[in-house]
Amino acid sequence: MKNLVLVILLVFVFVFVIVSCKPELTFEQKVDEIFSEFTPQTPGASVLILQNNKVLLEKGYGLANLEQGIINEPKTNFRLASITKQFTALSIMLLENEGKLSFDDSLEKFFPSFPDYGKNITVRQILQHTSGLVDYESCIDDSVTVQLKDQDVLDILMKQDSTYFQPGTKHLYSNSGYAVLVMIIEKLSGKSFAKFLEERIFLPLKMNNSVAFENGISSVENRAYGYANIDSEFVYTDQSLTSAVLGDGGIYSSVLDMAKWSLEIDKPTLLPKEKLSSAFTKLILPNGEVVNYGFGWRLDPYKNYERPYHTGSTSGFSNMFMKIPELNLTIIVLMNVRDYDAKGYAEKITDLFIEN
Repeated sequence: MKNLVLVILLVFVFVFVIVSCKPELTFEQKVDEIFSEFTPQTPGASVLILQNNKVLLEKGYGLANLEQGIINEPKTNFRLASITKQFTALSIMLLENEGKLSFDDSLEKFFPSFPDYGKNITVRQILQHTSGLVDYESCIDDSVTVQLKDQDVLDILMKQDSTYFQPGTKHLYSNSGYAVLVMIIEKLSGKSFAKFLEERIFLPLKMNNSVAFENGISSVENRAYGYANIDSEFVYTDQSLTSAVLGDGGIYSSVLDMAKWSLEIDKPTLLPKEKLSSAFTKLILPNGEVVNYGFGWRLDPYKNYERPYHTGSTSGFSNMFMKIPELNLTIIVLMNVRDYDAKGYAEKITDLFIEN
């Protein structure tokens, strides 16, 4: 009996020593575990993590193009979807800084023939999603087969006679509004939105591979194509009828270029710091309700940490760009697969910093 007890004790000690001696995973290995479901046979993601303006990790997972077997890399360009709104908002802010518009200007100023309901809708309300503009996607006729553009969205809104609610009284996320902002940018600048972005934002920040993609006009190098997991198979779903609307989601970029965007947020060069700060000011409704949205930025916290961020989801992509200023941390997750929770993946990475 004593011998049996001794054997059991020795086995326990042996197992304890083996477990105790198991090397701790490196930071990269921990991130690899988070994205372990993506393989050389699936779509995947590109990830970049910055802390104190230093790159801790930049890496690709899975494939950018299943048909051709092209892997995702840090240089791979993904459709940003609604992360685009940060750049649309900045474009408006640049024009405001030049005195070409006021955030309190109404739609009537830019589009004199806009229906009467536009007299009560301001640029500020559009930026912060309190305009009440009708969702253009709900107005697309079943017979439409050609992709819509920003001008088409404006045309749809010109045919409406009301908003969902009195402008400025509620917060309702609006893709329609950001397409309208593009038309304002083009009217005031005399340039296409894509050209404005290139000249005023991308080139100055050396985001040389970022583009508001226009089929037949521009191209996307190192392009990731979008997919959806349908019945356990990955199906090509790269484009939809709304994929050519630029203001609400048409920019393609890489985690490498988005890291440069992150640095601009920390140390702005395109706008005075006090001007840029308005993008990160929470919305307060007339009834006193605080809404965690600025100009193209969501502002709700994560585990008591302030967190400016935006997600981006569309027919074949799911993305997350987030900053935790208190930790000097930026996490960028760009995914070329629909309906996957990029926000959740980014938060798992954040937990590696919060828990340690």
